[in-house]
Amino acid sequence: MTAHQHQQHQQPQPQPQPHQHQPQPQPGPAHTPGHAPGHAHSHVPAADFDWDALAAHLEHEADLRADAVTEAAHWLSGLHGDGAVRRILDVGSGPGVIAGLLADAFPAAEVVAVDQSAALLDRARTRSGGRLRTQQADLPAEFGKLGEADLIWSGNAIHHLGDQQAALVSLAGALRPGGLLAVAERGLPPRYLPRDFGLGRPGFQARLDAAHEDGFSTMRAELPGSTEEIEDWPAMLKRAGLTPSGTRTFLVDRPAPLDGPTRRYLHTQLSRLHDQLAETLRPEDRTTLEALLAEDAPTGILHRPDAFYLSAMTVHTARKP
Repeated sequence: MTAHQHQQHQQPQPQPQPHQHQPQPQPGPAHTPGHAPGHAHSHVPAADFDWDALAAHLEHEADLRADAVTEAAHWLSGLHGDGAVRRILDVGSGPGVIAGLLADAFPAAEVVAVDQSAALLDRARTRSGGRLRTQQADLPAEFGKLGEADLIWSGNAIHHLGDQQAALVSLAGALRPGGLLAVAERGLPPRYLPRDFGLGRPGFQARLDAAHEDGFSTMRAELPGSTEEIEDWPAMLKRAGLTPSGTRTFLVDRPAPLDGPTRRYLHTQLSRLHDQLAETLRPEDRTTLEALLAEDAPTGILHRPDAFYLSAMTVHTARKP
């Protein structure tokens, strides 16, 4: 699976496989089903997008959330109870960062990174030193290839599939009795600058969020087999035949001043956002965005002392009776 952004489809074709990435999608091309923080909405058909070229960016995106994911994994361990966790699937794993964190939290389990991209799965194996198993699968067509698991994690992946409810039913079918499904979707969009940071009109990021939401809705509407769904994830998990077992939100907090790699990550995110949304922004906001992208100017995100990174990842869980 390839994601954490969201691609529009020009005609029916294999569905995009999101990467596990970030609490919720953001404008720009994606990562993994995950996604949170940082999947993008592009006008390039997802099947034609070069997810593999984004591997390093996807890794940094997941690394930003490592503490939050580790906290979530320990919470899942408590929810699972006394039953042994023998096999874990990370569905939409991208380069395997989150799969590795799940392996740390469940050292006795076999952890399988599942993605559409062979190159990203190679990267997952290399990154983990062979600790992870990998499985290439095109979803939704190949849900049946996943095999049974005691715990399934899917982050910012389900929203890349046209029928989200059917995807949850398929994942529920892969759970062993007593198994747990954890779906990380939405959360809160990242914030990385003050409301008024001295460029343009205050509230710049809120206006970008609004443009992102419009793009997200368009992406969902154009997916093959798109089905409108009220995104009440606990209710959707219940309709999939599972028993909801709790929802929690985990904070991702990197205060100012940011380190260089995180600044570079934000610069890449803003560059992708410029490519996707520049034509929809008002001229003043487009000028502000270009000032943030200036690599040698103090106004740029690479140099600003007030740049930070704050987001939140929401995880919905349910158990198979």
